Amino acid sequence: MLSERVASWRHVFKLDPNRAISDGALDRICRSGTDAVIIGGTDGITFENTWELLKRVRRYDVPCYQEVSTKSAVIPEFDGFLIPVVLNAEDPRWLIGAHHEAIRLYGRYIPWERVVPEGYVVLNPDSRVARLTKARSSLSEEEVTAYARLAEHLFRMPVVYVEYSGRYGDPRLIRAARAGIVRSRLFYGGGISTPEQAREAARLADTVVVGNLIYYNVDAAVQTVRHVRETPREAGPDALR
Repeated sequence: MLSERVASWRHVFKLDPNRAISDGALDRICRSGTDAVIIGGTDGITFENTWELLKRVRRYDVPCYQEVSTKSAVIPEFDGFLIPVVLNAEDPRWLIGAHHEAIRLYGRYIPWERVVPEGYVVLNPDSRVARLTKARSSLSEEEVTAYARLAEHLFRMPVVYVEYSGRYGDPRLIRAARAGIVRSRLFYGGGISTPEQAREAARLADTVVVGNLIYYNVDAAVQTVRHVRETPREAGPDALR
């Protein structure tokens, strides 16, 4: 099951089909030792640019997964599919509307054993994803914890994803998300640009997602694999899971 593989990820890179990456940079990313490469983005995602990027990544042995943001760009050749549900979206399309539409059209063809839902909590109000989904991003620690509990205990989501997308996050809110889960995997993504941030994110989250750094400092991006792997996750209320 895909959820079991996801549960083993410590570090992943996220590539955006709508952004250019050189062959040399892609080679370094795919040979870095990361656990997986995720392909996905917020806007400008098409079947064509997704397929072209997937073909390039497929030259390597690294597992490659699609984070689905538009139904027209879904490609069966991925190892699996991550389906974001933006829990704090005020536009219901990103809670259930787009998902219902896709399942209505293609439900009989979906390989459910290769699908993992992600409970997103979007916390950077200036990010593209926050604007698109109309996310209510100014949240207290208690509100973040409640969203994490909702994702795990009510919706049974295997992944809770704290997303800052473009800036480094508030450690208190990452910890608040951890306080709400027992079995779900906590992903963190957003703004990692220094070794210190990579290590701190690794202490707080189960899985660290590195994206934007790839496009302006691939050397530093590759080094995050080592920084994350060398950093143990700190003990917390869920330490016995």
